Amino acid sequence: MKRRTFIQAVIASTVLVSLSRTAFANDERKSIMIDKIVRSEKEWSDLLTPEQFDVLRNAGTERANSSVLNKEYDKGTYVCAGCALPLFESETKFDSGTGWPSFFQPIEGHTESKRDFKLILPRTEYHCSRCGGHQGHVFNDGPQPTGQRWCNNGVALKFIPA
Repeated sequence: MKRRTFIQAVIASTVLVSLSRTAFANDERKSIMIDKIVRSEKEWSDLLTPEQFDVLRNAGTERANSSVLNKEYDKGTYVCAGCALPLFESETKFDSGTGWPSFFQPIEGHTESKRDFKLILPRTEYHCSRCGGHQGHVFNDGPQPTGQRWCNNGVALKFIPA
């Protein structure tokens, strides 16, 4: 391999790694103590609907525009459908046009994130800090003040009106 080609490859991989390490407002390095809930797969399947189980426990994705929460704009709190931990306040919700409920900021410390390579390119998957239930993915195409879009599966949430 020529030196120039090698240097270009190193630079390209450095840029990709740098992009994949984009820091989000509440990544796993913050330390807010949340008591964990641990249940067996059987216990989860008894508590959740089949759709909730697929998303929360198997990191599935619901069909776009299938959730009534996508068009919910009343004041209140969005909680995890698996354990009722508050994840988002209604003031942070916006219409992203994607077909999934979207927020520009979660409640600090109530979500944890990890890298997801299921679609080849790295994405940031986030889940509930208490039960570990998969919620969705974070993207850097949201509104200010964060510039983030926390794209959530509606079936993984419950809305509690104010």
